Amino acid sequence: MVNFMKNALIISKTEASIKAVTALLEGESYDEVQCTISVDDAKERIKNTDFELIIINAPLFEENGLEFSAYCAEKTKACIILVVAKDKAIEVFDILDSYGILVIAKPVNRRLFKNYLTYSSAFKDRLTAVEKENQKLKNELEEIKVVNRAKLLLIQCLSMTETQAHRYLEKQAMNMRTSRLNIAKQVIRTYQN
Repeated sequence: MVNFMKNALIISKTEASIKAVTALLEGESYDEVQCTISVDDAKERIKNTDFELIIINAPLFEENGLEFSAYCAEKTKACIILVVAKDKAIEVFDILDSYGILVIAKPVNRRLFKNYLTYSSAFKDRLTAVEKENQKLKNELEEIKVVNRAKLLLIQCLSMTETQAHRYLEKQAMNMRTSRLNIAKQVIRTYQN
């Protein structure tokens, strides 16, 4: 799947650490990289932008980074990478594993980081495809419900059989060059009361 706009948010305690993390993203085709040192500012940015990637370089000024990472996992569809001290990595991973947050120990190996980004991007693309398929199935199910409701009204109000009601909806849709769903909605509006 092709991403047309890849953007990232970096949250880190100092400007120097932001530069270091930003350097890791160089050459990774991110169109926009936003940076902040404030959790509150980051939360505001998350409300206004759908980020592909969120990198949290722990600890932060306001907290250790774990709570904010969990917040990001709950509120966004972004790939989340939490960079922590080497001696805390296993403990943090155990805490955040169920959130799907990638925990990386400092110092960060550039080659491994690139692999993490590739993996995260591929996983996000797969998740997006599953979400689209899920939405498509929900829409189809909703259409079936509406069409069945229209059929029931045709059966009740016009004494049609189910086959006749089905044919009626199909024929009307063809004749009016519209979807069966639109015809079903018209039938419901007409015969609902």
